[in-house]
Amino acid sequence: MQGTKREGIKIGKRVKVVQKQDQPTGKLTEGIIIKILTNSPNHPHGIKVMLEGGIVGRVKEILG
Repeated sequence: MQGTKREGIKIGKRVKVVQKQDQPTGKLTEGIIIKILTNSPNHPHGIKVMLEGGIVGRVKEILG
């Protein structure tokens, strides 16, 4: 599932995000959402979230 719509993003879900510094390479980081940072209902590059450990990135994939 894609991470461009806020309705599918919930705190506690496991996701893969791309961090700002990894955008050129597309490297994904997996983690559990602790905070949703994007307020709009959708975003073309992915909803911005904070993962456990303070990692911030845009959701590219929702797992499980």
